[in-house]
Amino acid sequence: MDIVTRHEGEATILALSGDITLYNTPEVRKAILGLLKEKRVAQLLVDMRAVRYIDSSGVASLVEGLKASRDLGSRFALYGLTRTAREVLELTRLMRVFEVHETEQQALAGNPAKPDVVRGAGNHGQ
Repeated sequence: MDIVTRHEGEATILALSGDITLYNTPEVRKAILGLLKEKRVAQLLVDMRAVRYIDSSGVASLVEGLKASRDLGSRFALYGLTRTAREVLELTRLMRVFEVHETEQQALAGNPAKPDVVRGAGNHGQ
């Protein structure tokens, strides 16, 4: 698992590569929450183009990042989902919860790939 952080204008991009599994989820979680809670970034875009596989613990880290971003008023978006990562998010019915984009340019522009994939769609029970 490789984790690289870079800045693109006002957005912080967290590029993940490899498999996100129980064994390396703590690294991913620390990177996401560190940027949101400690660095207080306004926009965190997670580049998933090189993520081959993600298990339930990896999904849980993304959900935790989304929750933290909402609590802090930050924008949290995913882009470049591989077929495998997309399938996992579809099976868990989280595609409608996350802001998801096909490309980095779309993510930077803030235009979701599908109209029903919007930030804040997961406000059930509040």
